[in-house]
Amino acid sequence: MTPSASRPVRAGAAAVGVLGALALAGCASATGDGGDTAQDAGDSADGGSAGYVDGTYTADGTYATPESVETIVVTVTLADDIVTEVEVAGDPQKSESQQFQSQFIGGIAAEVVGKDIDEISVDRVAGSSLTSSGFNQAIDTIKAEAAA
Repeated sequence: MTPSASRPVRAGAAAVGVLGALALAGCASATGDGGDTAQDAGDSADGGSAGYVDGTYTADGTYATPESVETIVVTVTLADDIVTEVEVAGDPQKSESQQFQSQFIGGIAAEVVGKDIDEISVDRVAGSSLTSSGFNQAIDTIKAEAAA
């Protein structure tokens, strides 16, 4: 089988999977107790947040320094769209990056814990500005994964 011949099959399988997930999502709403679904719809209509599934999520974020490209790993715990815990780990490639990542890691919890995840966008944390772009990238990935 040629690669182009398998493409329609994969696309068709993906479409079936998406449609199946949507059908199941509709069934879950229809068979629920009704109270939660109505309340959730009311929250969105009243300007509430997009809604995220509670849990712990991990994502990588990268950012460029003058000397290297650095990666951090961000783990966030969400409850009712609020960040209840945050952990950042890095593997700095340069000694200067190690200093700034350490400063960032030491100050990030004070910036984001207790806040709605949709309100999080950091610029500079404890003197570290470049690490923030990697953190914000990871938060965007987490939001996509946690979307209800």
